[in-house]
This record gives sequence, structure tokens and C-alpha cells, in this order.
Amino acid sequence: MENLLIITDTHTHLYSEAFDEDRHEMIQRAIDQNISRFFIPAIDSTYTTSMLQLEEDFPNNVFLMMGLHPTHVNENFREELQHVEEMLTKRSFYALGEIGIDLYWDKTTLAIQQEAFKYQIELAKHYNLPIVIHCREAFNEIFEVLDEVKHDKLFGIFHCFTGTLEQAHKVISFNMKLGIGGVATFKNGKIDTFLNEIDLKHIVLETDAPYLAPVPYRGKRNESVYILKVLDKLSEIYNLPVEVIAAITTQNSKHVFGV
Repeated sequence: MENLLIITDTHTHLYSEAFDEDRHEMIQRAIDQNISRFFIPAIDSTYTTSMLQLEEDFPNNVFLMMGLHPTHVNENFREELQHVEEMLTKRSFYALGEIGIDLYWDKTTLAIQQEAFKYQIELAKHYNLPIVIHCREAFNEIFEVLDEVKHDKLFGIFHCFTGTLEQAHKVISFNMKLGIGGVATFKNGKIDTFLNEIDLKHIVLETDAPYLAPVPYRGKRNESVYILKVLDKLSEIYNLPVEVIAAITTQNSKHVFGV
């Protein structure tokens, strides 16, 4: 009987330079383990060609997003947003992402990060696409924007959720799923202590490869096949079989991305 287990990595930077030596082998390793859907967030225009190449190489497995990453919002951000908009007019994408606010690296760019975030939210509404949010040390700032632009048409994923139970409920109230990855396996990650209080219908799986590798690979290069460690952890947290977690989270990803 055909194996019906399908695992979805909703956030993986497969075009990263970290994979230049073994990209195809690394992707194949994941596919061989039933991880067959990879959603690829954008960073800026310099990665667009690599993203399109990935889709060409793995047309049945790779699903592209378009957007400007908050840590790449700088003095030329309007040109970058123009590139995002141009790409959206040329072809279809599955989300605006990853977009948001990052105050870990640079607090001085907050105003233009907010502007870029709001602009891309409007594009998402226009094209009826989900948004994939990057939030680092910026929960209040992100919530402020989401409160301001709240709309029935706005939905998506709060990537790499690392907040509190209260913040999780707030995220869900904005029609967002929680992107859960390697942090769930960290001793100091904290989210494992309350995740079982959140209905699985609000959860999607991700790796954020090559970043945030789960235990026991923490500190090493992450790759999509390591999502199995996240799956094992959620199986333990929810006390449900891995197959059930995989099926529900993949179904949730289909609700978000429409595919």
C-alpha cells in the first residue's frame, strides 16, 4: 500500500548559501522521509533567481513566497518593495513572506520596517494571499500593526512562534497559525510547557532551515529532514501518534496556502 504520510515544512530557506555544496541531496533526504512540501520564504531581490531555480528543479515539492524580510529593510527598501510588487504581477506566489518586524539586530530601522510591513500586508489583501510573519523582539510592535490593519481577508502564519500562551492566543485571534519548529525542542524554549493547551488546528510545522536546528542538532546547520525531530516532540507534547500530527499540520498548511 502506498505511504500516505505527507509532512509539510512551511518555512525553509532551501536557496541558502549554507546548502550550496549539497542542496539537491539535502532536499532528497527530506523527500525520502515523506517531507514532500517545502514552502520557501523570500528575503530580498538577490535571492529571487535562486528561488525560481528551486521551483524548476523540484516543481512538485517547492512552493514560493514573495516578500521583503524585515532585517533587509534599509535605505533602498522602496526599490525592494517595487521588486516584490513586480513579481506579484508577473506570476503567482503562495504567500507574502517573510515580512514583519525584527528589533533584535537593529532598532533604528523600526519606522521603515513598519512601513514595509504595512505595505506588504496591503499587497497580501489585494492578491488575497496569506502573510508569513517574522517577529523578533517585536511582539508589541507586530500586534500594533495587526490591530491597525485587522481585516477578515488577513490570515497566515506567525513564523517561529516563541511567545507566551497569552501571545499565542492573541496571534490566533488575528487568523494566524503558529509556526512551530526547533525551538519546541530546546530546554529553554518554554513553548513546550503550554503548547498542548492550544488546539492542533492552529499549528503548522517548520524548520527555518538552515537556522534553528532542533535538539540534538542544535547549533549545527538545520535542514528540512530535521522536521522529524519537531514532529516527535509534538507527538510527545500532544500525546498523539506522529502520523496524526503530520496529517493535521499538513491539512492546516493547505488551509493557509490553498495547496
